[in-house]
Amino acid sequence: MGKFSLKQVAPFLVLAIVAIAAIFVPALPNYDVGKYNAADVAWVIVATALVFLMTPGLAFFYGGMVHRKNVLSTMIKSVVAAGVVSVLWVVVGFSLAFGKDIGGFIGDPSTFFFFKGVNSGEPWSLAPTIPLTLFALFQLMFAIITPGLVVGAVAERIRFTSYILFTVLFGLLVYAPLAHMTWSPDGLLMKMGVFDFAGGTVVHISAGMAALAGALVLKRRKAHLDHKEIPPANIPYVLIGTGLLWFGWFGFNAGSALGAGSLAVSAFATTNVAAGAAGLSWMFFDVLRGKKPSVLGFCIGAVVGLVAITPGAGYVAIPQSIFIGAFAAICSNLVVYGKSKTTIDDTLDVFPCHGVGGIVGMILTGVFATKTVNSAGVDGLLYGNPAFFFTQLKGVLIVVIFSFVVSFIIFKFINLIQPIRVSDEEEEMGLDASQHNEKYSQGTLLVDEKSEYIAKNNPITESIS
Repeated sequence: MGKFSLKQVAPFLVLAIVAIAAIFVPALPNYDVGKYNAADVAWVIVATALVFLMTPGLAFFYGGMVHRKNVLSTMIKSVVAAGVVSVLWVVVGFSLAFGKDIGGFIGDPSTFFFFKGVNSGEPWSLAPTIPLTLFALFQLMFAIITPGLVVGAVAERIRFTSYILFTVLFGLLVYAPLAHMTWSPDGLLMKMGVFDFAGGTVVHISAGMAALAGALVLKRRKAHLDHKEIPPANIPYVLIGTGLLWFGWFGFNAGSALGAGSLAVSAFATTNVAAGAAGLSWMFFDVLRGKKPSVLGFCIGAVVGLVAITPGAGYVAIPQSIFIGAFAAICSNLVVYGKSKTTIDDTLDVFPCHGVGGIVGMILTGVFATKTVNSAGVDGLLYGNPAFFFTQLKGVLIVVIFSFVVSFIIFKFINLIQPIRVSDEEEEMGLDASQHNEKYSQGTLLVDEKSEYIAKNNPITESIS
């Protein structure tokens, strides 16, 4: 056995320390005095599982779009967040996001340290009919998928160990503060009157801005510098991923009602309708621009619609969700096209799709929100309340600046510790082999000369370029 460097030992050592420390955390009885609603508990458990399903769904979605030599490395970066963030959330993440307020910005890390008092604690104030543990697990699933979204922007060139470190720092320094500011009753954005039903700011704008920061710090791939078109490795994977994301998003949005009632049903409906409208909008807009209708176009558009409806899913009516989805898809499509004319190498267009989609969704929530749908909500611009519209704009501006600046610093910091990017040789070899010593091969999906020729001459790949 050869010598080990500190970089090799550190990840295992940290996990070992956490695992041993967990042994000494006392077990407390469950808090259960008959206050919970069985239907609400059942629905939020299902919704939690649905949101978790989005993470492997995202892995398929991203994995199908990259070069064949980077499929596995891209997919594992999405999935490994389930391990990293799950442990981090129990230790301190949930406390930072939903612990005792510190200045409206962050939670006290000692509040639920190692889930202290979570199973024996009273329900969360805004979810009184379900156990606090269930609320914490539901929120965990959001925290898992958010750093996974950033993978698409830095794919095909970021070191795996660097991504692991990014996931930890992003979860502590970006995600947790935003979750606290947006969803805690004492949070800065909530007190401002910003409304975000299921994560337009916390998940999508934060991931979109981190994606932009990452693309700028890691700079361009060699293929991007050489203006080489990279054919998607497996478009059926993209379709499978879209289906899993769409399915899981019902838990993401409808589950955010935190109960089994009419509000959950309404959020379920707006989610589906916005996704469908956005998929059609992206595809038809491509045709309008002289392209052919494509599988990738519909899939990407549908995901943009899901992103855009997220902040307003429980505040806007079902008919208006058609406009939100269709308009957001056009906005993102145009930004994708505009970005292609720049030197920014956001590999899978995370910023145009999640960043811009989240921004558009937040702003349109300020337009279309109505108390008719949610009595605990607010009326928007369309219903005579311009003040709320401008509050949403201020909230978006705060989140955009905070997410980008902190994420940029995180990427720069990681680069000081170790090279954040793989070497030119490793990039040329492919990250599957250079980072994981594995290779993607699946029967006839192995690329031969004929299929490479078809891929290079198939205009379908233009929909994401």
